[in-house]
Amino acid sequence: MTKRNVPVKLNEVYTIPIRDLGIHGEGIGSVEDFTVFVPGALPGEIVKASMVVVKKSYAQGKLISIEQASPERTVPECPAYHACGGCQISHLTYEGQLAVKERRVKDVMTRIGGFTENRVFPILGAAHPWNYRNKMALPVAQVTGGPILGYYRQGSHQVVPIDGCLIQEEENNRVLRFVEGFMTRHHIRGYNEKSRKGDIRHIMARVGDRGEVMVVIVTATAVLPFQELWVEEIQKLLPEVVSIYHDVQSGRGNAILGPVIRHLWGKKTLTASLSGLSFEVSPFSFFQVHKEQAEVLYDRALAYAGLSGGETVIDAYCGTGTISLCLAKKAKRVIGIEIVKEAIEDAKKNAAFNHIDNAEFYAADAGKLMPELYEKGERPDVIVMDPVRAGCSEDVLKAAAAMEPARIVYVSCNPATFARDAKILAALGYETKEVQPVDMFPQTMHVETVSLLVRKDT
Repeated sequence: MTKRNVPVKLNEVYTIPIRDLGIHGEGIGSVEDFTVFVPGALPGEIVKASMVVVKKSYAQGKLISIEQASPERTVPECPAYHACGGCQISHLTYEGQLAVKERRVKDVMTRIGGFTENRVFPILGAAHPWNYRNKMALPVAQVTGGPILGYYRQGSHQVVPIDGCLIQEEENNRVLRFVEGFMTRHHIRGYNEKSRKGDIRHIMARVGDRGEVMVVIVTATAVLPFQELWVEEIQKLLPEVVSIYHDVQSGRGNAILGPVIRHLWGKKTLTASLSGLSFEVSPFSFFQVHKEQAEVLYDRALAYAGLSGGETVIDAYCGTGTISLCLAKKAKRVIGIEIVKEAIEDAKKNAAFNHIDNAEFYAADAGKLMPELYEKGERPDVIVMDPVRAGCSEDVLKAAAAMEPARIVYVSCNPATFARDAKILAALGYETKEVQPVDMFPQTMHVETVSLLVRKDT
């Protein structure tokens, strides 16, 4: 096998036609069939780029000029967009974003799963593609001029300062601006990851029903400087805040919250509603950050489940029980399984909070528990799966197929791992009938899917 010559050289400028976007929103093009990634370029464009990274199988270019612009190119509304890593595709119209995401789902379903494109339905876009996030978690850093809050620059841990985020609900932006002003007035230092010096490490805020807000101040130190003043000034300047916590995260790594947390003032939980149910949300709780689109996703999942009131349903990755409890409203019985014990405790509380008594929850590995349930005589009519980005373990897929439900409803935050799992399930007797993309996170490259798989002999 002859070694291929790399047709591009470091620091040289090349004219490159762009055909697609990568998973981080970077343009994908070629020079003599050699792949070049160009951040900032869009499909359909012809650009000039200087090579800044050259490897054996690909190169990365810095965008120099756009020779032929895409009609879908737009000017980003956010002034920090080109430095901040919070969003990736705000230079693309929303219609263009939806087209890219739908095409991505079709691509992985054909390339990885071996399915035909017609299984993929048109993507369901968001009615409000801005100011949709009800949860904010921002790193705090210290620079020469004082503390700053923002998002990390893409591919780094350098904080890009912002005074507001266009994808956050405005209540969270008010918290952001308050914290920066408070820390500046009282000379409280942000955290430096390299020296491990400084006080405030992250600020987290969550918006619940009626615009009520929970604030969590995360410090690297055991003591929160000016604790009484934090509470006093938040009450005075942010009347929408109803709950304040102090969390200590002294360890290394990317985890935002540490194990030590203290309730400083107000309510201990927020109430957040979703699909006609109410959930108590604590600092550690999982809750969907885009409520409107989560309801779109759940409505489609319920439609695929096809419940009439007499079914038994297993929710194999139930988390804090949001999908389980939606299913329980229309099923005879729901069994939720989740390996994270704290999530199961939240699920049980949420069931009680909503007066739902036909849902039971188990802290266990679904791949191990489902065969045990089968041996005990459980025969679910429907199995719902909503795994993490890595997808389902093969043990869970095999256990689900062995229980022979008529339908499997698979909710995925990673179309590539779903395509892989759908191919495995096809070999286990389940045909993928429909794949519905849902845009849960506008302005980013993330796309979710909810899919219906049916047992082939039914």
